[in-house]
Amino acid sequence: MIQTRHACHVWLFVAWLAAISAAAHPAWPAHSEPEDLFEMPLEDLMSVEIDTVYSASKYQQKLSEAPSSVTVIGADEIRKYGYRTLAEVLRSVPGFYINYDRNYEYVGVRGFRRPGDYDTRVLLMVDGHRTNENIGDSPLFGPQFVLDVDLIDRVEIVRGPGSSLYGSNALLAVINVITKDGKTLNGLELSGEVASFDTWKSRITYGNRFDNGLDLLVSATKGDSEGQELYFREFDDPATANGLVQNDDSSLNNLFLRASLGDLSLIVAHNAAEKGIPTAPWDTVFGDGRTRVHDDTTLVGLTYEREISETLALRARTAYGHYDYDGRYVYDYSEDETPDLVVNKDLYRGRWWDSELQVTARPFEKHILTAGGEFRYNIRQDQANWDEEVYFDDSRHSKNWGLYVQDEYRVLDNMTLVAGVRYDRYDTFGGSTNPRLAMLYDLCDKTTLKLLYGRAFRAPNAYELYYHDGGYSQKAPQSLDPETIETYEMVLERALAPNLSATLSGFYYVMDDLIDQQNDPDDDLLVFTNRDKVEATGTEVALHGRWTSGWRARTSYSYVHAEDTETGAILANSPRHLAKLNLIAPVLKDTLFAGLEIQYNGSSKTLAGNHADDFVLTNLALTYRNRSKRLEIAAGLYNLFDVKYGYPGFGEHIQDTIEQDGRTFRIKLTYRF
Repeated sequence: MIQTRHACHVWLFVAWLAAISAAAHPAWPAHSEPEDLFEMPLEDLMSVEIDTVYSASKYQQKLSEAPSSVTVIGADEIRKYGYRTLAEVLRSVPGFYINYDRNYEYVGVRGFRRPGDYDTRVLLMVDGHRTNENIGDSPLFGPQFVLDVDLIDRVEIVRGPGSSLYGSNALLAVINVITKDGKTLNGLELSGEVASFDTWKSRITYGNRFDNGLDLLVSATKGDSEGQELYFREFDDPATANGLVQNDDSSLNNLFLRASLGDLSLIVAHNAAEKGIPTAPWDTVFGDGRTRVHDDTTLVGLTYEREISETLALRARTAYGHYDYDGRYVYDYSEDETPDLVVNKDLYRGRWWDSELQVTARPFEKHILTAGGEFRYNIRQDQANWDEEVYFDDSRHSKNWGLYVQDEYRVLDNMTLVAGVRYDRYDTFGGSTNPRLAMLYDLCDKTTLKLLYGRAFRAPNAYELYYHDGGYSQKAPQSLDPETIETYEMVLERALAPNLSATLSGFYYVMDDLIDQQNDPDDDLLVFTNRDKVEATGTEVALHGRWTSGWRARTSYSYVHAEDTETGAILANSPRHLAKLNLIAPVLKDTLFAGLEIQYNGSSKTLAGNHADDFVLTNLALTYRNRSKRLEIAAGLYNLFDVKYGYPGFGEHIQDTIEQDGRTFRIKLTYRF
């Protein structure tokens, strides 16, 4: 026994050093507590809910057995921390950070978030259905997200490349938002909230499981905000209202339906959002309230799941996606002192069908095989820009398909190997093959080492390939290759106590053929091109505790060094240091909880070569639920200490950094009938 413990400690020490060294050198593939995975019937494997993840392998498995670095945030945490958007949920995750340009909220992962990029390197799904739209490949994480956060059952965040199962966009992370069902609610729920800047939101939701087996949840949300008066020193001139502007208003309307009966399940999600843009991007007229954007998103998804036998399960899904974007930008075309204001209009019209067939099987003892095919038809990919004349009017359609296979093989009682590969074929550029390898090894009791390797790609999207404005400032490229990423990662997971676990990871990734917008020296027009490499090395360490008394705790620290290999320069908008502490404390047993969140965001380089200062944000939420669990009152203070901070501006902004909100509040009342 002494020798066994000694060997375990030696292994831990070696693995710990190796994981840290992976921040400077490539690592290789890993596992975790296998326990009874291969002894479980397949139907049980597909339905386990607690401390499990679906998105890592496209079937339900324990977090410790997932061949990835995974974080799962559940509905209880979302509620008790007072998260208002999906972006706020993701900001609490190790290695994730956000930007807000007073228009959209964006997510950075492990030191990568290109200023002006629309998060095309992150795949966002709802119940396994892709939500990245089909023109700019953009997911929406803020109020424009297709789902009210109150309807989220859990969010599965899978770090690293995921193209071996999911195809394009899954370079840095795959995020799958799992929705609540009707049985969970079991009745009618009314919710209303008020917040800073004349903000309000109301929601009505009904859910039930009927005697015939039909599970139904229907919900509608409406919200509005007057916004606040903002000051931008870059416009501090009497001609531009001394830098003061009030065009920060927003509104949203959200509808959602989820229904399941037997092996079939259906979701219908719709969001229509409007936002004023106060920053005067792209040299628009400062302070004109007509400069704003409208986003209209609809997702209809149908899924069929069936366990054909104890060793074979089938999953088929199809989805229809709809995305409309309407931008209004006010310009002054005058050539003298007399204003000549013109509203320039930008338009996206995206429509697509997406279908997938997947088989999960145990063909041999100690093997779990996942195989499938996916087909996507982009019915419409329309873009236009015009005002007094038409500058751009482009209508297209396209298709792509992919085939994938993955085998999970239990080599030994304490070792599992995972190998997978996917081939994708696109109309626009041809094919791409992307593998994944992993070795998961139980070093000793309650300690798992994961060694991971993966390759992923992102296909050039319709906006990058075709958009131009008639030669005024931007032109379309001759051609674009897909960008790729290779990631090596080592993850060490350890159960320190029955209620406390720790994770240490080191990673290294290389992005090649990065699609970026640059000026062509021949004509000084902007054009998308493939650039050289980006490299990043990093380390993440996290602790997670959960106790039956109601206490919960999460803390993490992340370090990343990301640079452009062509110039050796540190990437803009890439904070090296992120530190986070999340704590839920029961103030009164089973009724009153306090949620405390402290986040440190390191300084990051701006596009002008300056730095946005580091900052510490503190958020405090109180949640009261009476003993009947019908009445709930929640209050939140965000940026509790009124810290002044800003995020780097993008290329379209005059502002080098864009200042964020000071202290704000929200009060929310929910009643369940």
